[in-house]
Amino acid sequence: MDAILSAIIPILDSVRSSLMNHKNVVATGVGYKVTDGRKTGQLSIVCSVEQKVPLSSLQSSDILPKSVDGIPTDVVSTGRIRVFQPPTGRFRPAPGGVSVGHFEVTAGTLGCLVRKNGELYMLSNNHVLANSNDASSGDAILQPGPYDGGKNPEDLIAELSEFVPISYIDSESQCPIANGIAEVCNAMAALSGSNSRLQAVTVQAAQNLVDAAIARILKPEDVNGDMLGIGSVAGAAEGKLGMAVRKSGRTTGFTTGEIRQIDVTVNVTYGGGRVAQFRDQLIAGPMSQGGDSGSAVLDNDRKIVGLLFAGSAETTIINRIQNVFSLLGVTL
Repeated sequence: MDAILSAIIPILDSVRSSLMNHKNVVATGVGYKVTDGRKTGQLSIVCSVEQKVPLSSLQSSDILPKSVDGIPTDVVSTGRIRVFQPPTGRFRPAPGGVSVGHFEVTAGTLGCLVRKNGELYMLSNNHVLANSNDASSGDAILQPGPYDGGKNPEDLIAELSEFVPISYIDSESQCPIANGIAEVCNAMAALSGSNSRLQAVTVQAAQNLVDAAIARILKPEDVNGDMLGIGSVAGAAEGKLGMAVRKSGRTTGFTTGEIRQIDVTVNVTYGGGRVAQFRDQLIAGPMSQGGDSGSAVLDNDRKIVGLLFAGSAETTIINRIQNVFSLLGVTL
């Protein structure tokens, strides 16, 4: 193999400039030829292009040779190659995977772009875009998020449209009537010598399915449909046990993992001692950290399977994308 490589490299060097001058070519190198989506054992001169186009649309001078001095060529599509910018920076247009947030939160991640009734929206978590139920429709959404230097109105990119409310469990009631009744009953118990006391609590009526929200994009030219470091979303798929997944997030960037559990019921801790129970979740391994909330989780075919919203040092919790799309009434 080393002898073959040693023979190919001088051949590539002799034609490299010519190949790089072909329209759409962004890189040339030596690699294994891929046929019908499978890597073969045959070494080839690989020409990377922004996108593959039909031969009929190319001028003859831009058609790459099938071989060079008996060495086969291969053409692969990589998209435009750019220097990587930290996901915490300001992006215009902004792709999925970068910093975003409600003007009163720190920062989370722009998941992906979705549509509803013909309008364009960004998808992320309730706690990223709607301040964990405490926001109002029309509130400013900044890119980057406030923690990363985003300011209102200079970095305004969207306005909060809708969110699925999060229902918390066993939290102290904020209802004045319920608290008043509890106080009266406790006073009567004290007079009668009883040590029993009542506390009004809010009991969750139903388990949550998603931590999700959408914000209306103010200027379509300020966003694009790509995922930072991944590319465009190619559709939606069902998250399955053992599935390899990937994401692009504000804190840890591009990471990969595997779905380790499905049909998960999990208690998630929010700020202020609040806890919410979620059902029908997916669990992957450690592929995220704080600030990655809102990341779109994709399979290896770039199909979205979920919306990342919580985790720990050892695990990542993901809403199933079918529940997200259904409850918000959105599509890709």
